[in-house]
Amino acid sequence: MDLKKRRKILEKKKTIHDLIKRASSIDDPLSPFDSFRRYRRNDLSLYLESGRGDRLSSSVKQYIQKLLKTNMEGFYGSDWPIQAKLKRKEMSSADAHYIFVRELRFGKAYEISTRRASMEQCNQIAGFVHYRFTLEEEIPVLYVYEIQLESRVQGKGLGEFLMQLIELIASKNRMSAIVLTVLTSNALAMTFYTSILGYRISSISPSKANLLTFSAKYEILCKTFDAEAKFVLENDEEPTKD
Repeated sequence: MDLKKRRKILEKKKTIHDLIKRASSIDDPLSPFDSFRRYRRNDLSLYLESGRGDRLSSSVKQYIQKLLKTNMEGFYGSDWPIQAKLKRKEMSSADAHYIFVRELRFGKAYEISTRRASMEQCNQIAGFVHYRFTLEEEIPVLYVYEIQLESRVQGKGLGEFLMQLIELIASKNRMSAIVLTVLTSNALAMTFYTSILGYRISSISPSKANLLTFSAKYEILCKTFDAEAKFVLENDEEPTKD
């Protein structure tokens, strides 16, 4: 490899690294999207707020663990104790970004400035999204680790709303794709992402990566935003060179 080409590769890697670092350092990725902080549809009155893994209170950590157990233990079966331990470690990472969904306590609370709304003005959390800005196959991506909702707010368009917001956050921070993992046993989630939201099984997913010796219980899904990401993560046509 000649020096010029090597320098170009190193410069590209540095640019991507800086992009990830800059996106990860943002305290409130929701700030450019104030209109998405409130969800008032289908008899729901909700408020969204940002959080960071290394700033979670003990009560919020306990809530996350409880909701994960409620929603996911049945899908993992005997693997749940190991997965629960892994998820406890993941949730407190400094790289972990959260969107918390809170139910508004009183009718006109949604009119309060989003920057002044406090924990006291909202009651219990009704769900959360855990996501990170990271690299996948050298592509800058927003990786959705978890989207978990209480049963009382499911089936009311909230999941689709949150994933639309995730796409906006990814685009705003110049990520090239959104990536997430879905258990093969979770048929509803698979249908939601592939049929409703248009996600595709990634070429790096176990079922497509020729991992013949590994009986995977999950698929890696993706939605790409540029030609290079599409080529790498969906194994489509090679991107056009400038």
